[in-house]
Amino acid sequence: MGSNLKAMWTNKDIRNRILFTLFAFLVYRLGCAITIPDVNTTDLVAGLGDNSLFAMLNLLGGGGLEQFSVFALGVTPYITASIIIQLLSMDVIPSLTELSKSGANGRKKLDKYTRYLAVVFAFVQSFSLVYGFSHTYTGLIVGGVTVAKLLYIATIFTAGTMFLVWIGDQISLKGIGNGISMVIMAGIVGRMPQQFSAAWSSLIDSKIANGAVLFAAYILIYLLIIVFVTLINTAERKIPIQYTSSSVTMSQNNKMNYLPLKVNSASVIPVIFASSLMMAPLQIASFFPENEWLKPMQNWLGLQTWYSLAIYVVLILLFTFFYTKMQINPEKIAENLGKSGAYIPSVRPGTETKEYIDRVLTRITVLGAVALAFIAVMPHVMPLIWPELPSSMALGGTGMIIVVGVAIETVKQVQGLITQKSYKKYFED
Repeated sequence: MGSNLKAMWTNKDIRNRILFTLFAFLVYRLGCAITIPDVNTTDLVAGLGDNSLFAMLNLLGGGGLEQFSVFALGVTPYITASIIIQLLSMDVIPSLTELSKSGANGRKKLDKYTRYLAVVFAFVQSFSLVYGFSHTYTGLIVGGVTVAKLLYIATIFTAGTMFLVWIGDQISLKGIGNGISMVIMAGIVGRMPQQFSAAWSSLIDSKIANGAVLFAAYILIYLLIIVFVTLINTAERKIPIQYTSSSVTMSQNNKMNYLPLKVNSASVIPVIFASSLMMAPLQIASFFPENEWLKPMQNWLGLQTWYSLAIYVVLILLFTFFYTKMQINPEKIAENLGKSGAYIPSVRPGTETKEYIDRVLTRITVLGAVALAFIAVMPHVMPLIWPELPSSMALGGTGMIIVVGVAIETVKQVQGLITQKSYKKYFED
């Protein structure tokens, strides 16, 4: 560990990448504090905590939504657009399927289409949010609500989202990698001191009964979530493989070769996508605040009742299986094993190998999906059991899944850079 820290700062290239990433974080946090002109956010700050889904959007945006800042939406529209493009590339739209199989040039075109779609999603989401909030909080827009002001604010939100996407690209190119994920993590980590401060104020300073015990439970649950998420993200099923050539059957240290399959291959994407899907009807309902028949939708989709949490769990389970199958293709793995002269002991190459990998992947995905749903829902359940706990507890699970997952990937990325530079220095010597 100490040697890695030393290598990070002694190597000029890695040090510059880290400093560039920190500078990008600074730009992001400054943007989250810049409120759009002619907006009064006094009522908005107090009201966002009443809706778990909008509070989650505020969390993913680094607190920019409650400030109505230029980065209010974060990169959520881009994530939604990228998932949809990936779905459409799975033999749904033939032209997109061809691009997904066309190598680097095809991926560039798909990325371009993803950005175009992200602009559309960002503008529609921005307009609906501003319209809905302007009716819920009548003093939000200074000088009254007009179409010009709605379009003006929606355009700024959209520009802020695409600027964050650009920052993420720069972190991937000039920083330490995982650009978009690092932007999301920076927003969540930036909100953590405020969350713990709010918990302290509501449990300790307000002098409620057993406040110290509840605050200790609050911290303990956070720590348990970190440990549990770390275990799930690092857990993997190793399938032993052998090669037809005896020279590569065993490695030099006499260890078997393995095909690793992660228990949580989908990472946090199912949680974000399930949250977005539950948020969409609420945003549509915000266009019609006068209709009484739309008000029960908050109970069904607001993540503040047992049945809304049940819907949330089902969506997470479904999206975990779906996204894992989309990310890992057993048929492709079996084909690559056959091309490289590898096989799984006691399993015939070809169709049987594909079926075996598919069966193993399904079994471990069950464990990963249940664990992911448990982590995401547990913080929402705790305030229902203990109403004294702060509402920020409900955001801890999702935030920790993202932060821990990105932190693990970032550590691997930095270790890869250190190893790469070490080999380069070796060959130069």
